[in-house]
Amino acid sequence: MAKLYFHYSTMNAGKSTLLLQAAYNYRERGMEVLLLTAALDDRAGMGRIGSRIGIAQAAATFDSGSDLWGVIAECAPRPACVFLDEAQFLTPDQVWQLARVADDLGIPVMCYGLRVDFRGELFPGSAALLALADDLREVRTICHCGRKATMVIRRDATGHATATGAQVQVGGNETYVSLCRRHWRAAMGN
Repeated sequence: MAKLYFHYSTMNAGKSTLLLQAAYNYRERGMEVLLLTAALDDRAGMGRIGSRIGIAQAAATFDSGSDLWGVIAECAPRPACVFLDEAQFLTPDQVWQLARVADDLGIPVMCYGLRVDFRGELFPGSAALLALADDLREVRTICHCGRKATMVIRRDATGHATATGAQVQVGGNETYVSLCRRHWRAAMGN
């Protein structure tokens, strides 16, 4: 039975690396896969899933208006598995479409993304995945103190943590830092 999976973490935990490795394992066994990533994240190049360790792969892109059910249902040949990076950018309706892919088409869907934003709030796509996924898997990374990092701060132009701004701002190590809750609270002035 196919399932909807959500692999979640903070920034820099290796989610994209795990996705690319799992997709490689399917392909190595002669199976077709479909890779999807958010159109608004072009850090590795438009339509590419990239890892900080240097591996990357071409992927189809989605945005908030994409019909993921239709895209996947019309794939020929049908993929043995769907891998979706930057899952926090999904809409709740798209998460339901992915659940339907697992339920009705029998295709496993592996989603990888952030759980919370820099304010400690759930992304809409992550909230829907936490509610609907059959299998939740935390990808762990660590804070500078050695504790498990569960939060992320966004730095402003001066390098200080900020609590203002749009929920979505694409960036990497120059913008975001993963921290344990205690150090996130200290950085945010809580």
